[in-house]
Amino acid sequence: MKDRFALTPAQKALRINLNLDIYGTFAEIGAGQETVRHFFRAGGASGTIAKAMSAYDKDFSDAIYGKEPDGRYVTEDRLHKMLDHEYSLILQRLDNTNHPDRCFFAFANTVATINFSKSFKGHGWMGIRFQSRSNREPNDVVFHIRMRENDAKLQQETIGEMGVNLIYGVFHYLHNPKELLLSLYDNLSPDRIEIDMINFSGPDFQNVDNRLMSLQLIRNGMTDAVIFGPDGKNILPAALLYKKNILAMRGSFRPVTKVNMDMLQKGYTLFVKEKKVEKENVVVLFEITLNNLRSEGDIDEQDFLDRAEILCSLGQTVLISTYQEYFRLVEYFSRYTKMRTGLIMGMANLKEVFNEKYYRDLTGGTLEAMGVLFSNDLKMYIYPSQSSKNEPLENLKNLRIHPRLKPLFEYLTFNHRLKDITTYDPEVLHIFSRTTLQQIRKGQSGWEDCLPPYVDTIIKEKKLFGYRPPEETAVVISDEEDSGSIE
Repeated sequence: MKDRFALTPAQKALRINLNLDIYGTFAEIGAGQETVRHFFRAGGASGTIAKAMSAYDKDFSDAIYGKEPDGRYVTEDRLHKMLDHEYSLILQRLDNTNHPDRCFFAFANTVATINFSKSFKGHGWMGIRFQSRSNREPNDVVFHIRMRENDAKLQQETIGEMGVNLIYGVFHYLHNPKELLLSLYDNLSPDRIEIDMINFSGPDFQNVDNRLMSLQLIRNGMTDAVIFGPDGKNILPAALLYKKNILAMRGSFRPVTKVNMDMLQKGYTLFVKEKKVEKENVVVLFEITLNNLRSEGDIDEQDFLDRAEILCSLGQTVLISTYQEYFRLVEYFSRYTKMRTGLIMGMANLKEVFNEKYYRDLTGGTLEAMGVLFSNDLKMYIYPSQSSKNEPLENLKNLRIHPRLKPLFEYLTFNHRLKDITTYDPEVLHIFSRTTLQQIRKGQSGWEDCLPPYVDTIIKEKKLFGYRPPEETAVVISDEEDSGSIE
């Protein structure tokens, strides 16, 4: 994250306290009343705090907010119930007769800090419901945090500072969500606390695409991986992946082609036939790495949204990560599950897996990476490649591997950790995303046949990936010719 000038928590709390148009309640569970403490200490707290509470006892908490079906207290549902309850109370008990411009808010968090044995680092939920103008429908900002510090007291202080940043941010950076997101880390760093999921909602955030906010979390170094679903909403990784059989496929998906879908369908068929895989327990992920998004320089947000639009329209769940090496991706999955996982990849990606240059910074080199990669009950499903119809098919049987790694490759193949996808569709092997993308941008014909059903219609209707109708392309080419430009 870039360095930025930031007020201290005390300065932010004082500014809020001195603004008589901001008034609300604080409900904090699990890490002390660390956020409201800043407002009490700053002075002028009566101008901001209507109520501060902490229902630590589970019976008291259940009596106030209701019981959770799963019996847990540090959940997104719990946070929303806290916000619902506290915000409705302030509306019931207070009015704006004496303060017609007053904007109400309800701040809440529910947190589990590090345990005594330090085997569990801690995590929590934090959010705020607030009005941007008096008597206006409220907005919500809700996010999940993972603690990284090894001391409970430090974690509590960090949570308190981030809570102050959130309250200050929604009232000062409302119309700049990216700046609001950055401000959450004022006087903090991702080394202390991680945000791995965030959602904006409400009338003032109608134009905010939460998928793009997920991308900002990655870009700013606030987390290493984010997930969003077919509806475009961000998903907590732990909630989706916990004890699941994960099947992931990495690609550029620029755009999704028939090859991608054939890879997925055939790889999925093999995966669900595995003895340690339950079909109902499988989570399928389309993964895009940050390096892939930066393949043409800095990240093009519109290009990212174009890819997301197509994948979501196909009903897919998308993972964006910083994990260039596959073993780091598998290590990430192991945070949440010990169940069998699978990776679907083409021959080009498999060659990269066995490329030693990616592991030179590891003490154990390639063997260390492979140990991490295959120690978590992983299987790889390899899709063949064929550069042209006249060229031979490339698969596991004829893949060229460096002699030093040949024994390892043969061991993994013999033990079925690497499996050829033999039921591929030979008619789609010649389709390449890069060629299809060029055809779309140049207004050429024939690219529609390379895509799954209806994807071409979506691209044309929404003009994704720089698509222009043939007549517009012809005009552009004509203008270029007239100006003497040479392509």
